[in-house]
This record gives sequence, C-alpha cells and structure tokens, in this order.
Amino acid sequence: MTAIFRRAGPAVRRTIRSLSTAAVLTLAGCATGFSPTPIDQVPFEARAQTRSSAGMTVTVAVPTREEAAAIYGVDLATRDIQPVWIRVRNDDDEPVWLLPSGLDPAYYSAAEAAHGFSPGEGAIAEHFRALEFENPVYPGTTISGFIIVNRDEGYKALDVDLINRENTRSYTFIIEDPSFKGDYTLVDFENLYADDEIVGLEDAAAFRHALEQLPCCTTNEDGSEQGDPLNLVLVGDAEDVFPAFIRRGWHATEIIWTESLLRTVGSFLQGTRYRYSPVSPLYVFGRRQDLAAQKARATIHERNHLRLWLSPYRYRGKGVWIGQISRDIGVKFTLKSPTISTHVIDPDVDEARRYLLEDLAYSQALAGFAYVGGVGPVTEEAPRVNLVGDPWFSDGRRAVMFFEPRPRRLSEVEFRSLESEAEEQQ
Repeated sequence: MTAIFRRAGPAVRRTIRSLSTAAVLTLAGCATGFSPTPIDQVPFEARAQTRSSAGMTVTVAVPTREEAAAIYGVDLATRDIQPVWIRVRNDDDEPVWLLPSGLDPAYYSAAEAAHGFSPGEGAIAEHFRALEFENPVYPGTTISGFIIVNRDEGYKALDVDLINRENTRSYTFIIEDPSFKGDYTLVDFENLYADDEIVGLEDAAAFRHALEQLPCCTTNEDGSEQGDPLNLVLVGDAEDVFPAFIRRGWHATEIIWTESLLRTVGSFLQGTRYRYSPVSPLYVFGRRQDLAAQKARATIHERNHLRLWLSPYRYRGKGVWIGQISRDIGVKFTLKSPTISTHVIDPDVDEARRYLLEDLAYSQALAGFAYVGGVGPVTEEAPRVNLVGDPWFSDGRRAVMFFEPRPRRLSEVEFRSLESEAEEQQ
C-alpha cells in the first residue's frame, strides 16, 4: 500500500489522504469536539482573485479569521497566523512548483502550525497536512490547497511564484479582509463628489497651482483650529497607489470602536505593538480622514502614520490625494484628545515626508515626484503646534508622488518640476 501511495499522482494522493483524514476527524470529533467545517461549506472562494498567463491560471483567496477557524477547527489567529488558499491550473507542457517563500519568507509548515493546539492534537496535525498545498502541479492538472503565513489584517499582499526548468512566473494579489473595520470602510468613494464637483487638469503648471491652493493644514471638526501641515500629495490609480503601501509594510488603521480600544489599551499596558491602532480624526474638506495608514515599531508608542483625503482634482485622469504624515515618538496624556492620551510627534515633519518618499521608491510603483508649496516655511526657533499642542517645523513644501503600474526600478524614478508642460516633457 505504501508503494502504491508513493507512485500515485498528487491528486490521487490528496484524495486518499482526505478520505483517511475524514475518518480520523470523525473519530477525533466524537472524542474531543474537534469538528472542522468542510471547505465547500465555507464561502471564502466567492472573494477569490484570478490571474492567467502563458498556460497558467492562478486563483487566490484569504479566509477571514472566522472562516479560517471553521476550516481548520481551531482559531489560527491566536497564534497570529492565517491560511492563504491557492489553486493552480497548469495548461503548459511542463510541471511547475509553487514557492511558499514567495508568499511569506517565514511561512509555517502544517506540523508547525498545528503544534500546540488541543484537544485531539494528532487529528489536528493530520487535518492541517490534508489541507496543505501539494507540489508539483503536473501538465493538465489543477492543484489547490492552503499555505499558512503570518497574519495581516485589512489587506494581504501576496506574490505567487511558479517555477519550472524553463522559467519563473510571478503573480501579485492584493486581497481585502471584509471583516476589517478600517477608516476607509466609512467612506463611499464612488459618490464622494458629484460629477460637476470633479476638476480635471492636464497642464502641469495648472496642476501645481491647484495643489498650492489646497488647504494648508488639517483642522478640528468645526474648522476653528489648525493642526498638522498637509505635506503629501499622491497621484495615481488606486490599484497602483495603495498596493505600493501594502508592499512596503504599511497597514490600514481601524476605526475607534470597542475592540480596537481594548487592543490599544492592552498594547499600551504590555508595551507591545498594534499594527492597526486607530488614529484620531483630523479634518480636511469638512470631513475626517478618508483613510489612514501606519508602519508600527515594536511598541504602540512609536510609528510612522499618515492620513489621506481624496481631493476633487483629477490629473490626467488619475486620482489626487492630499495628506499629512508625521512620526510618532512617544505618548502623553492630554484632555485635548477624546481618549485622554495621544502620541507625541517628531517636530521635524519633513523627515517623515522624506522617509515616505524613499520608502515608496522601493515599492516599484513610484514613477516620479515633485515638490510644490504648502503651508510655507515654519522655523525650528518659532514652531507651530498641532491640535494636541505638539510643536512642528517645516520647509513648508508638499511632496507630490506619481504612481504607475509596476515594475519600475529606482533608477527610473523621475524628478518632475511641474513648472510648465514643456519643461516636464524634456
């Protein structure tokens, strides 16, 4: 029987293993309560994305925390891990291998991920192995299965690499978690502006002038006080701009609600990081930020964070976002914050602006950048303060970043003056 099993193809071996696992799980479930839900009864595949090229079709989906717990019979999120489901259809004439390290260099083996869950640990390990993606994918076959990786909330960026003796094929996916309560879930972007409110711009000089006429700073809700300077402009289609942030390790922030507040307090007391910690609301165009993102340090006290608002401008058909970035370097208690505590920012806000430009240059989606006027010069000797009293100083400019489809090398990132159409095209 062992020899027959080894000679069988992947699909046959998977069927045999699944039948064996089903029997084991039935017995284990009766004894321990371990009873995972069959995959075809969990609707995660309805959110799958598919890419095809050169005789290969790759489909990827990421179950939510609840869906993963149903499929695996245990809550993987308690270990800060999650499964990624992949299906590969090979219509080529050579077998291909999926490289799990492309998804996550620190991915987990089935046995490693299963270890420590109880009761019925042996049954759990067998179940995890039966769900695992199994290489290779032979010509004319389709293989599907899970690879367990480190957990991300909000969005998951995935690079699927398939190799054979002839070449390597790579496919990029950005998968949204529908259960995540991010700032952006509060905004109806499709109807944010009426058609007659959208301003289309084609000329570089006119675009520069429009950017310099945008508000200088964020405000409080009623607009009576000014806060942090608006020192960022992002230009590009959403599918080019935001995957660039995700690839560089930026995470969406949660709205302020019961669970996010509890996680924030827990992280504060334990001195740990919380990659999705909420940011306080600031206002531009009379509304709170449309979305926010952060790159956390090891503790919740320190992070780079930014807020963005979609403007009514479109430059050469692409969206234009105005934003604010600063670096959090500590925490303090203040009655000026609704949560009684807030972060302390690095007063050199230009440093955070420069960091973002350098960071996104490595995303392979940044095509060019420019600088335009903003709040105007503010010196270190005579700083201004934000809404919670933190001082800041700046050269007063805004960094304008242009995004295009990947890939773009560092050497291809251009400086654009935006002075005139003729000068930009030289």
